Amino acid sequence: MRDFENPGRSLAVGRKGMAATSHPASTLVAVEILKSGGTAMDAAVAACAVQSVTEAGSTGIGGDCFALYSREGGDDIIAFNGSGRAPAAATLEWYQEQGITSIARQSPHAVTIPGAVAAWAQLIRDHGRMPLKELLAPAIELARHGYGITPRVAYDIGKQRDVIKADPTSRRTFLVNDEAPAVGAVQYQRELADTMEAIGREGPDAFYRGAVARDMVDYLRSLGGLHTLEDFAETAGEYVKPIKTQFRGRAVYECPPNGQGIIALMILNILSRFTPKPDPLDIDNLFIEVEATRLAYAARDQFLADPQMSNVPVDYLLSDEVADRLASQIDLKHAANPIPPLEGAEHRDTVYIAVVDEKRNCASFINSIFHPYGSGLMSPKSGVLFHNRGTGFVIKPGHPNAIAPRKRPLHTIIPGMVTEKGRVSLTFGVMGGHYQAMGHAYLLSKLYDHHLDLQTAIDLPRLFPLPGTAKVEMEERLRETVGPELARRGFTIQPPERAIGGAQAIAIDWDNGTLIGGSDHRKDGFALGY
Repeated sequence: MRDFENPGRSLAVGRKGMAATSHPASTLVAVEILKSGGTAMDAAVAACAVQSVTEAGSTGIGGDCFALYSREGGDDIIAFNGSGRAPAAATLEWYQEQGITSIARQSPHAVTIPGAVAAWAQLIRDHGRMPLKELLAPAIELARHGYGITPRVAYDIGKQRDVIKADPTSRRTFLVNDEAPAVGAVQYQRELADTMEAIGREGPDAFYRGAVARDMVDYLRSLGGLHTLEDFAETAGEYVKPIKTQFRGRAVYECPPNGQGIIALMILNILSRFTPKPDPLDIDNLFIEVEATRLAYAARDQFLADPQMSNVPVDYLLSDEVADRLASQIDLKHAANPIPPLEGAEHRDTVYIAVVDEKRNCASFINSIFHPYGSGLMSPKSGVLFHNRGTGFVIKPGHPNAIAPRKRPLHTIIPGMVTEKGRVSLTFGVMGGHYQAMGHAYLLSKLYDHHLDLQTAIDLPRLFPLPGTAKVEMEERLRETVGPELARRGFTIQPPERAIGGAQAIAIDWDNGTLIGGSDHRKDGFALGY
């Protein structure tokens, strides 16, 4: 039960439908689509399109998309991978010949072919009722006629000012006299409005073929990129089989690799080997969560890649054998330094949107340009801000995630879904780049180990061990309470660059016929039901 004497948010409650997003305009549009008869997928795409304008530093048509979908709340969960691929000319040998040893964020090589638009179109064709043109209309209106800058957006622009300033189109679009706009300032993206209007009118071909594609290819190639019109024309997402594990009597679903959902499931498998202390912020609970995360992320960096081009041992990584082995390596007295490699396997920022409609179709939808404002590169005529997912590749022969032609990089963005007794009980996601896998496990542990309500679980302070190090980022409330003890056990404690992550979630109460939503105070948005 919420303490009404303290600041915070109440749970959102609705009966017919609900949406939870990280931007107010996005949540509002999603609910309007639901009230107009759209499905959960219709509402998710419309909401994401709005955020591609109003929260452009987090998502956009220049990024990638993953989704989980349930028809009428059943446990036959559908997964879709809308992540893009490297150009066909992107051979490891080419990068080595050029003396490139890693892919820089603001390099054109960080831009794989964006998969979001193809994903939106496919998902709407298969699971929507409304035309893409109608779903994109609210976003087009905002891009063309202006939208107000919200506090988190202003903060993110300020933090990324130098990245944005380095590209002439991004600079004139997002900065005012080379500085971040003030909260309440009005911003426009008229080139993006024209591009989205063409997509609504002509479908995804307007993005992947013709004038828009030529503008993107010409710009990227002018910077030294290897992209071609053929690369864009061949872009398509795919349905994939979701992966799952059992946690505290519930089934937890994630998209399979090349996303890191498998790592969230590995963390849950490790946590299930322990009996948690009653206090969700007990030092032992937090220590186990940190060590479980470090162990699972070490396996991520060792094995996770595009399964079409590398042998990712999914069954092995989710096995009891691995969970038992990793759990046995956790010593409550001190941190493991360094984290040992996982032996025995065969070799080899973002927006999240939760929507449930009246028929209990459930969309768990995530769309990202990776780092805030992605690569910072913006196509001059079409207004497309490009992601920087290619930084997930490595320039290392023999590594599972080595760059290769038409290969998809390791992805951090992961939608989640939970079922109980054959029905969806929760659709959820936690934004925050590399944090997301831990964020999923951290949230579910607070819900199912400690029986907190959604909003209370989302509001709890967070921590995150930086992969490959003994450094742990901790939000201020945790640094003040358990930071010293965690340091005594062998970690280096430091504040995060920004508040950690951002969660959105909707739970279905089948007995009462209601929907209950939670939304993260670390972002601008909210959950809203009707």
